[in-house]
Amino acid sequence: MNNIEATLFLCFFCIFSSSHVHFAGAKQTAGNITASENPFTPKASLIRYWNNHINGDSPKPSFFLSKASPLTAVDSTRFASLASTHVLHTRHSDFCSAAKLFCFPELANAHSIDKHGDDVSFAAYSGKNFTNYGSDRLSGADSFKNYSGGDNIAVDSFRRYSRNSAGHDDGFTNYAGEVNVADQSFTTYATGTTGGSGEFTNYNTNANEPNGRFTSYSDKANGRSQTFTTYSDNGNTGDQSFTSYSKNGNGAPNEFSGYGTGSNVVNTGFTKYGETANGANDSFTSYGENGNVPVNDFKGYGDGGNGAVYGFKNYRDQSNIGVDSFSSYAKNSNNEKVNFVNYGKSFNLGSDNFTGYGQGNVGGNVSFKTYGQGQSFKVYTKDGVVFAHYSNNVSSSGKTVNKWVEEGKFFRESMLKEGTLMQMPDIKDKMPKRTFLPRSIVSNLPFSSSEIGEIWRVFGAGENSSMAGIISSAVSECERPASKGETKRCVGSAEDMIDFATSVLGRGVVVRTTENVVGSKKKIVIGKVNGINGGNVTRAVSCHQSLYPYLLYYCHSVPRVRVYEADLLDPKSLEKINHGVAICHIDTSAWSPSHGAFLALGSGPGRIEVCHWIFENDMTWNFVD
Repeated sequence: MNNIEATLFLCFFCIFSSSHVHFAGAKQTAGNITASENPFTPKASLIRYWNNHINGDSPKPSFFLSKASPLTAVDSTRFASLASTHVLHTRHSDFCSAAKLFCFPELANAHSIDKHGDDVSFAAYSGKNFTNYGSDRLSGADSFKNYSGGDNIAVDSFRRYSRNSAGHDDGFTNYAGEVNVADQSFTTYATGTTGGSGEFTNYNTNANEPNGRFTSYSDKANGRSQTFTTYSDNGNTGDQSFTSYSKNGNGAPNEFSGYGTGSNVVNTGFTKYGETANGANDSFTSYGENGNVPVNDFKGYGDGGNGAVYGFKNYRDQSNIGVDSFSSYAKNSNNEKVNFVNYGKSFNLGSDNFTGYGQGNVGGNVSFKTYGQGQSFKVYTKDGVVFAHYSNNVSSSGKTVNKWVEEGKFFRESMLKEGTLMQMPDIKDKMPKRTFLPRSIVSNLPFSSSEIGEIWRVFGAGENSSMAGIISSAVSECERPASKGETKRCVGSAEDMIDFATSVLGRGVVVRTTENVVGSKKKIVIGKVNGINGGNVTRAVSCHQSLYPYLLYYCHSVPRVRVYEADLLDPKSLEKINHGVAICHIDTSAWSPSHGAFLALGSGPGRIEVCHWIFENDMTWNFVD
């Protein structure tokens, strides 16, 4: 027996002696803890905490108790001690495994493939990091048919992919499609290649939070063609960036057939695109078409190029609002042809900014055939830019419904009537399975932007790594100032959640969630409906998961809501298949005009109430009914 175990045994003996708790074999119970269970586990501690802080007539929901940490009493004490002395990072792997956290190895410890002697075809592949893939290959082809397809959290990286290859083809047929939180990184892709081709047929299609990074893409390539057929189509939020694209390339055609079509709030950035390229031929057939609030940024596009051709056939066509910026476009180029066939023929006026357009261009052709709108053109070559048609008279009424908003995600209160046929959205939990940490551990862990480096160290996240980005994003959201009338708190322990809920609502509370996921993404019929607290306007505390190594919830008070429970029925048999919990926000005056609820339902802030279901593993706290 080591020192820690001996100390724990002595503590257990003393507490057992003083509290009259019986050992295994006894039939007595304390709350929901049988006497045969160790009363010092995190779950047992949580049950006692519930009993002491919530009124006795409030039921203990099994779904809430199931989120307690699976750590043993010994491990819980051991890791709490390590956290309090700031050395928990030395047991990172053990901690992640024992506590069932969301952790993954970074590139330094990742799977590495140096070279391939033969052509390689991966029919299904996910969750890997490649340090050297296809380098120095002569001819042949590598293909990935389904890479990270359908994964919940798709995190992959390729470092040095097809570097210095000749006549070598690469193909990604379906890359991270239909995933939740796609984080993809290509550090150097096809650098110094000669001939061959690279093709991405479906990249991050229908992904939620698609984040893709190409640091150096096809730089110093000779005659190699790159094609993106559908890139981030129907994506929801996220960032896409190309830092150095085709720099110093020679005769390398690049084509984006569909980039960000139908996407929602996807930020894209191209920094140093085609810089000092020779004879490049790049085209965007459809860029940001039918998107909702796209943010596009091109810095250094075609600067210093020679004899290159750049074309946008449909740029942000039929999109809604959005922000576009072109800084330093075809600057100091020689005999370049830059052409926008249709730019910004949008529903709603966005923000466009062109700075340094075609400056220093010699012998080239810079033109716009149809320019749909525009706020400003700054510092552009007045003699070399041709506008065939310019219009700055776009209707600001625009479209109010965008197809990215999933049907049934938001609905009106009048739908919650027995017999109503309605679409159920996808209510399945898309987060990785995690558990709360015991308060004794989480209270000793750093959680602020000022300590972000220490947080990365605790969870083994290298700087600029995928995990570092996930952690930083969650911390930033938790530190965001509360909205008008909102009280908020991020909680990483069940005890902290109980404290927050009772501080807002008092000790007479109950926590609810939708019973299961049956009926998700299908038509359902509303059965018996029960309005909580008599169906009157009330207060609630809603808690939503955040992506983080341990189970982290963003909890906030919602002052003017009505909460409902409803039986959900199969539309054919009318048999009960689920028991749903819905919350209706009566006051939406502080919501953004671009909120998805208004795009789906029409109207605007403060003009309508908005209802939604409580999704799997999210929850709402209310007064005891």
